[in-house]
Amino acid sequence: MKTSNPVLARLGQAAERERAAGYAPTGPYGQPGYPQQHPQAGYPQQPGYPQQYPPQAGYPGAPGFPSAPQAVTPMSIDDVVVKTVLLLAIVGVSAAAAWTLVPDALLGVAWIGAAVVGLVLGLIISFSRMANPALVVAYALVEGVLVGAISKFFEARYPGIVIQAVVATFGVFFVMTMLYKARVIRATPKFTKGLIAVMAGLFAVMLINLVLSLFGVNTGLRDGGALAIGFSLVCIVVASLSFVLSFKEVEDGVRMGLPQRYSWVAAFGILVSLIWLYIEILRLLSYFQGDD
Repeated sequence: MKTSNPVLARLGQAAERERAAGYAPTGPYGQPGYPQQHPQAGYPQQPGYPQQYPPQAGYPGAPGFPSAPQAVTPMSIDDVVVKTVLLLAIVGVSAAAAWTLVPDALLGVAWIGAAVVGLVLGLIISFSRMANPALVVAYALVEGVLVGAISKFFEARYPGIVIQAVVATFGVFFVMTMLYKARVIRATPKFTKGLIAVMAGLFAVMLINLVLSLFGVNTGLRDGGALAIGFSLVCIVVASLSFVLSFKEVEDGVRMGLPQRYSWVAAFGILVSLIWLYIEILRLLSYFQGDD
């Protein structure tokens, strides 16, 4: 499986590790744990079925021969959907708590703090060699604080903007889902490489802009001007297209029989794109309603 979404890039490597560890989603006959055929006997080595020949070195049943792969439950599309909905619910509850409990004077602190912690957790999950549901849930909780603080900040200045951004975000998500399902947009190798390069570039630009803003330098990317509007539009388009990479990676993971726990990683990747898309839409809408 080729790498696409950088958040889900290690799913293919995870499949290889699972195979190397001696796990398989199904047996060679399509059933979990079904025993392999004896190379000489020609008959399945089922319990109680007599062997034609005694085990020989290098064949199943012989001393030192590795045991048959252990059957595991592979992840499915339904698993990813359920985990994604659950993570969105966690983000929603955390955002509501932040909205209610964080005073206006501390919104900036909560905003920046959650962004930094979320970035660290996101990098750990993205480059971790294991699927860790606890880390994914922790990321959703932290991102909920970020979403709640940002939403409260913008809603206080532009009443009604949050519901507009939420509707627009899920509208874009469902449109991209339909386009991908209809194969209107495909995650071809060129598309994948190009989009990853653009995403990496945007991330670098946003990080540099954040650092400069801390020193009072205004680059014009977030001040509501023409450059800011253009930058947000580019981010919205790229965030929308990143769903295509996520969907393709999930399909590949299901096809390759990744263990069920990797559905958490797949759901995490979709959640990252949803939150990014929501924040950019929120910013864009604010530019058309007045200055920050």
